[in-house]
Amino acid sequence: MKINDNTNISLPVRNLLALLAATAFGIFAYTEITARLVSLENSRHIMEADLITKSDQKIVDQEQFLLLEMLSKSQENTDEEMQSMRNNNVNLNRAMQDIKEMKETIEMLKDKVRKNGTH
Repeated sequence: MKINDNTNISLPVRNLLALLAATAFGIFAYTEITARLVSLENSRHIMEADLITKSDQKIVDQEQFLLLEMLSKSQENTDEEMQSMRNNNVNLNRAMQDIKEMKETIEMLKDKVRKNGTH
């Protein structure tokens, strides 16, 4: 059998469409995979470059990190103090309420004593 540009092939249209769809899907999948690989490789190169530049710390950077650490500890101490002061505030409010009630009771007792003196 000789094959040339005039050779006829009998193929159902359904099979031809299936072959075309499979070919299109294969090309699409290949391009998506290669694009994803290129993206991942670029991300890796960028991350490596960032790590190399960040690992070169200058003396000023080290001082700043030490200052930040010191300020962080100071902030933690301040937070602890604020927590204890918050509890003190609740206690003071309760004490003020008790004092107010005691003043009212004292005034009531004074009024009773005054009434007893006038009888």
